[in-house]
Amino acid sequence: MCEPVFPRQSYHLDFPTEQVDTMLLVMDVGNTNIELGVYDKRHLKHHWRLHTNRNMTEDEYAVNIKNLFREVGVSASQIDGVAIASVVPPLKHVLEKMCHKHFDIRPLMIGPGVKTGLNIKYENPREVGADRIVNAVAAIQLYRTPTIIVDFGTATTFCLVDHKGDYLGGMIAPGIGVSIEALVNHAAQLTRIELVKPEHILGKSTVKAMQSGVFYGCVGQVDGIVSRLQHEVNGEAKVVATGGLAELIGSETEMIHTINPFLTFEGLYFVYKRNQ
Repeated sequence: MCEPVFPRQSYHLDFPTEQVDTMLLVMDVGNTNIELGVYDKRHLKHHWRLHTNRNMTEDEYAVNIKNLFREVGVSASQIDGVAIASVVPPLKHVLEKMCHKHFDIRPLMIGPGVKTGLNIKYENPREVGADRIVNAVAAIQLYRTPTIIVDFGTATTFCLVDHKGDYLGGMIAPGIGVSIEALVNHAAQLTRIELVKPEHILGKSTVKAMQSGVFYGCVGQVDGIVSRLQHEVNGEAKVVATGGLAELIGSETEMIHTINPFLTFEGLYFVYKRNQ
């Protein structure tokens, strides 16, 4: 197994870069959750998480978002731009209508035709998810290349950017939540568990054994896959983790160097800036 060549780092927001002189709403629309953030110029001022609901209308989403704004003293009229990365096709039209109707803004929807500056070496570049694209853009801007990005979401994805900044491809594996659901649904005697770091690798009860198996199974998966991907770039890639479980899993792995929970937001910011 390749050993890390960088010390593990925590994420901070103040990267030196040209700023967008606007108040920008960014939305990362996943299959389980919608992550929202508001940038005031270069600084991420607020962020929230909503449950993804494919049945909600544009008006219902607007009410929820405006309620979140109200709690921190932000009004819809202050938002100058919106950038959205969505992997849930039915919600793209809903959220686009919401932006037009309630913010009077045409949102930047990450997809074909949007300038990202990313050279995608995929058989069909249109197949690459919007979240994976903006993650790669952010990694190139914020960290040295080559870079491996690990995103812990409904799926756990691995993406590789080479020395030239080209997106070479990656891997998509079942996410931790999906794995737990599959285990519970197919084993009659197993119940749902809370995902926590086990006190000991050997579980002394069914629940603790499941927690240990799921947790260390994911840790081993990450280290094993990243080790193999490192061979594609001679072991020189910096490894960045993001997503809801990045802190929990990433802190236990041997191969992850940096944990950045807002990597997708940063990518949306950079892509929005590039398209202005």
